[in-house]
This record gives sequence, structure tokens and C-alpha cells, in this order.
Amino acid sequence: MKILDGGLGRELARRGAPFRQPEWSALALIEAPETVKEVHLDFINAGSEVITTNNYAVVPFHIGQERFETDGVRLIKVAIEQAKNAVKESGKNVKIAGCLPPLFGSYRADLFQPEQAKSLAEPIINTLAPEVDFWLAETQSCLKEVETVHALLPQDGKDYWVSFTLQDEIKQEQALLRSGENMQQVADFIKQSNAKAVLFNCCQPEVILQAINEIKGLIPESVQIGAYANAFPPQDESATANDGLDEIRKDLDAPAYLGFAKQWQQAGASLVGGCCGIGPEHIAELSQFFKE
Repeated sequence: MKILDGGLGRELARRGAPFRQPEWSALALIEAPETVKEVHLDFINAGSEVITTNNYAVVPFHIGQERFETDGVRLIKVAIEQAKNAVKESGKNVKIAGCLPPLFGSYRADLFQPEQAKSLAEPIINTLAPEVDFWLAETQSCLKEVETVHALLPQDGKDYWVSFTLQDEIKQEQALLRSGENMQQVADFIKQSNAKAVLFNCCQPEVILQAINEIKGLIPESVQIGAYANAFPPQDESATANDGLDEIRKDLDAPAYLGFAKQWQQAGASLVGGCCGIGPEHIAELSQFFKE
């Protein structure tokens, strides 16, 4: 089991770093970049073997089109620098994943605009490419966006991981992306893209096991499966990431989260971390159990 990191934005907020909508975790890059390094270090010290660059919110949806055009590349460079500084200070062999975020906001497949995707994705990709160990497309709601961005990646030999967000309805007949696409459609993309890992993130932990069980028989055995859930209440179809700050569930403490992770491992997952509201204490619990 490889241990990933947890949710940066909520951890920044918990530490008192500048944090609000709509800028989300990008606000710390703008106003207090050192805090980003400190949170990365907290996760590394808790046991994370992979950290993800904090450029998830460096998109017009969060920082506005004008700031993205004038300052986006610099902010992504700040995110890279803080991740690298954290790894260096830790003295540990920690890999850095380059974040490929949803370009038009989390959860809403219907907001994807193919004609604008290239102009948003290219500065992100070109800035991250020389600096990161591998690619992580995360919180992806629809295959169209994933396919569009994947086609823009350089042929640099770096591994490509992709993580999808699932509909939060717990007792569905099958696991579905927020777009309504199913695991067979996801598996077809995994094979076609030569992805090295498929993960599920930024959805309730309760819905992930079903997705793992469905996808594992549809993809090559060499493809790793992973999960990093959030601690939000269920998100309905009309929710967007700028609607306000969700409450964090009180019932999802570190031991409870480990309980879900054990189920994921038994079903075939070999990568585990956390998303929004999953902090260093959760990662420490995972690391202690899976690494000892």
C-alpha cells in the first residue's frame, strides 16, 4: 500500500492560512506560500509517500480569468517550489504528483467547455512538466475532459494517474461518475490512455468500494487502484465548489477513515490517501496500519 497525502485546502484553513471562496487553496499561494510547504511537511511527517502540487485552484473558476492569464504560471511555480521545499526539508524519498485539476470547477461535468480546455490546460501542463515526478488528473467528473487534457500531455515517459469523483448516492445499482458514465467506460479510457493508476476521490467514502469492485475486473492487473475520499456530506447534482464551505463530517475521524481504507485494500486498492477534510491525523493512522 502506498500512502498519498490528504486535503490541502482544509488543512491550510485549519492552520489559519488565508482560505476562502472562490480562491480556495490558491489563496495561500498568493498571500502565504510558506504555509503550503508547512502543510505538505505535515503530511510527509504523517507518512505520505506522495504529495500533490497545490495548484488545484489555479484555474479561472477559482481565481478569475484575468488573474489566471496574468499570474497563473507564477502561482503554479510557487506551488511546485513549496512542494519541492517540503520534500527537501523532510529528507525523505517522497514523490511529487503534478495536479491536473478540473478546469471548470469540481463535480460539474455539464460545465466542461471543450473549446476552452486547451488554453487553460496548456499553461498548467507546460509549467508542471519539467518539475513533477508523474501526472495526477484528479476530481474528474467526465471522460470528455479527461481525454482532452490527456491528449495534451507531453510524451515524456512520466506515469499518468487519473482519479474520478463519483456520484454520492450510496445505494445505486452501479458506481457512476458525476457525469453518469459507468466503470466500463472508465476502464475503456484507462486501457486506451495507458494510465498506470485509476483512483476515486472527492466523494463520500461509502461509495468508493462499489467502484473498486466494479472496475478491478475491467482493467489490466498492472493498473493500480486507489482511493482518497473527502469528509463532506453528499453533494447533489447542482453543487459547485464555489457554493460555500461545506461542513466537515464529525463521524469521519481517523479510525473511522481507516475502516474504509481497509475495505478498499481488501477489494484491491494499493494507493490510499484523503481529500477535503482528511488531515495529517488520518494519514498517520493509515500509515501506521498499512506500513507496520
